[in-house]
Amino acid sequence: MKRNITLPTAAASGALEEAFADVQESFERLCLAAGMEALGAMMEADVEAACGPRHGRVEEREAHRWGSTRGRIGFHGGKVAVERPRIRTVDAREMAKPNWDRAMSEDWLGRWAMNLMLINVSTRRFGRAVRLPEGDVPAGHGSGVSKSAASRRFVALSTEKLDALMSANLSDLDLLVIQIDGLHVSDDLVLVAAIGIDGKGGKHPLALVEGATENAATVQALLDNLVERGLDPAVARLFIVDGAKALSKAIRATFGKDSLIQRCQIHKARNIVDRLPKQLHASTRRVLRQAWELDDAGKAEKLIRNLARRLDQDRPGVAASILEGLDEILTVVRLKLPVQLRRSLACTNIAENMKGTIRRVTRNVKRWRNSKMALRWVAAGMIEAAKGFRKLKAHKRLPVLGAALIAHQQRLAAKPVAPASRAA
Repeated sequence: MKRNITLPTAAASGALEEAFADVQESFERLCLAAGMEALGAMMEADVEAACGPRHGRVEEREAHRWGSTRGRIGFHGGKVAVERPRIRTVDAREMAKPNWDRAMSEDWLGRWAMNLMLINVSTRRFGRAVRLPEGDVPAGHGSGVSKSAASRRFVALSTEKLDALMSANLSDLDLLVIQIDGLHVSDDLVLVAAIGIDGKGGKHPLALVEGATENAATVQALLDNLVERGLDPAVARLFIVDGAKALSKAIRATFGKDSLIQRCQIHKARNIVDRLPKQLHASTRRVLRQAWELDDAGKAEKLIRNLARRLDQDRPGVAASILEGLDEILTVVRLKLPVQLRRSLACTNIAENMKGTIRRVTRNVKRWRNSKMALRWVAAGMIEAAKGFRKLKAHKRLPVLGAALIAHQQRLAAKPVAPASRAA
């Protein structure tokens, strides 16, 4: 005789039983009703733990039942009304229910709002993105899916993300490389951001500051923030910039006049070629590319100086531009880094990639009300870009850079200090 070992299913009650009957018509309502039933059971367990069983006489009880009320809890990017019990202590103070507090503390609504806005869903369409117009879960007044409610949640969460970005401790990061680049938001608003690369090739958004222009004072504020958060100015690092003189000036003022600065070779080549007639573009790019690929810094410098000499007669301004900042253009070559590592560290492509994500994230912003709004949005874009960061292509060669930085620091420490001149 065969035995039936199938366990009997518990009978559903209340709204859950009705939802089971209509499951073919509305699976969404089934999920909502099941969740409400489960939460109700958990809250009833909290009440029983504090007050004892219903109609029971418990002398040591902490509280007593005080009816019920309706509260709202997050569901599908909005809110739904839930009946919840109330309990009061013996001295008539409202008593918290742990399971309800945990359910309320999970900021799913803020995360829904931030995620949808980062993928370019406008606040006007937020309600439609989280609730189907023909669905069984209504999106009426008080459901929290309006454009203003979504905007408020995004503002709160993006402010929190910005504060976390600007206050994170940097002392535990073994940063070998720091890229600094500016993003022009409007005519009188520029944001300057910093990205770090650690010894394993990981990329980290570090900081963000605002300014009217990309001047030395703005960059200095950025560097001061990094130092205050634990970035040791005595440790040698490689700084990669796009060529703005204000960046190099602020870096040397903070980290020493012998700081290793690499100017972006792509920006440099583009600036040179854009000032030449079209018939000289190919030949100039070819010479610059040959110089970048050479392993000998002396030969590379000679090749660039020869190019400037040939252009000096007809294009003296371009020739001067080629020679301007020549030392910073060949920093990675002087450090004798492998060619694969030089290609990754001789440009600001990492920062440019992040700026592309920021432009995509902020595409729906039509008017920047103030700099705080810009900081919130750009910080959210930086964090969104960090989700897609991969290790540096030549990350296995980074120990070579680490050894070169240590050798550079040792040379600076061994350099004799000039004696102070005495007054006559």
